[in-house]
Amino acid sequence: MSCFEHDQSRRAFLARAGALGIAGVATPFVTSLGAIGEAAAATATDYKALVCVFLYGGNDYANTLPPYDTAGYAQYAAARQNIALNRSALDATALTPLNALGGRQYALAPNLAPLLPIFNAGKLATVLNLGTLVQPTTKAQYTAQSVKLPPKLFSHNDQQSYFQASSPEGATSGWGGRIGDVFQSGNGTATLTCINASGNAVYLTGKSALQYTVGTGGPIALLSNATTLFGSTTVPSTLRSLMTGTPTHLFASEHAKVSKRALDTYSQVTTALAGAPAANFTQFPTGNNLADQLKMVARLISVSSELGAKRQVFFVSAGGYDLHDNLVAQHPGLMTTLGSAMRGFYDTTVQLGVADRVTTFTGSDFGRTLQSNDDGSDHGWGSMHFVMGGAVKGQRMYGTPPAIGNGTADDVGQGRLLPTTSVDQYASTLASWFGVSNTDMATVLPNIGNYNQSTWNQGFL
Repeated sequence: MSCFEHDQSRRAFLARAGALGIAGVATPFVTSLGAIGEAAAATATDYKALVCVFLYGGNDYANTLPPYDTAGYAQYAAARQNIALNRSALDATALTPLNALGGRQYALAPNLAPLLPIFNAGKLATVLNLGTLVQPTTKAQYTAQSVKLPPKLFSHNDQQSYFQASSPEGATSGWGGRIGDVFQSGNGTATLTCINASGNAVYLTGKSALQYTVGTGGPIALLSNATTLFGSTTVPSTLRSLMTGTPTHLFASEHAKVSKRALDTYSQVTTALAGAPAANFTQFPTGNNLADQLKMVARLISVSSELGAKRQVFFVSAGGYDLHDNLVAQHPGLMTTLGSAMRGFYDTTVQLGVADRVTTFTGSDFGRTLQSNDDGSDHGWGSMHFVMGGAVKGQRMYGTPPAIGNGTADDVGQGRLLPTTSVDQYASTLASWFGVSNTDMATVLPNIGNYNQSTWNQGFL
């Protein structure tokens, strides 16, 4: 191709992309670009879904899963001053795990009470002191800076990215998307392998698979299905023709193919969702955006066979967790939103008969400090997380219970937990259940080789 021809194709592509931007439809176009890439070679005969519930801002671990045993609670209350939960308020949500914790005991935050029956039924597990690491790290190594550490610790953007992608802000792919790479060729519609119900996240971007974005009401329509644009009834149809035409230049032609694929996918998903009976999705609370996102995920799972999907990775999220102040006033509401949304989702998977094929798990930037910051808590590191689903080996607490207090072997300052379980180990357990082989694990999690292979699977699935 000559320089002139390359420039002409580039200009044609940019002109079309510009038209998309003017029309306000860049998002559904861009999130379908993953279909261009070569599909990874892996197949599955059954259906499985992973659902990431990401809590933006850094969830306060100590008021999510507070200590309940007498000694542990006393240490927790001393460190938290005026933001500790009252022990009597924890009586109804105290956990009785099947595995011994050396006398340690925890409780769910009172507003997470909807999750207690799922835990007691053995379908919910907790993972203790989980966080971003590059390799196993001791406090002595951390202090001496003698091992690689996640860059820009305690930074929101970088730790969100490191949790989702094993790389700081600017990462081009995440481990959810890289799992999608492995399986997208086995799905009837490759672009429906990775689906985001909350916007955009690096977690769902793979090397070839990119996320398909849906709203709480369904897939995003081109031009919002407008019949007129700029006062003209012909502009919408002209724009569609421009997007899906067959120009002679390779780059512009590929752009048109992707645009057509996006429009076809919209039609396919909309048609499939129309056949999902509303009676199947009555378990969700109203006025809860996280629940609305999970409801859309449940609806998509319910029509997975119509869409030809065997493996799907989903992402939903909630914000508001950066509580440097007003933690006592605001955190309980966040827990209500989380607990009721997750309970509604689990109950719906049971109703749909797919609970054992759907695993839901939480993620967040980082935990927070144990030590009180007057009426809040500051950026931390390790945190507590939940894994939920019919395949989960629940009513158990995985990982190592951290020592409680300041200056302990698990504390790097102000009660910031040095993680004893890495996101890589968490992710490899999920990926293994999903069907990723140990041979392929390093393509999904580039740092997993830093850990003894016997610890890759943490046992909760």
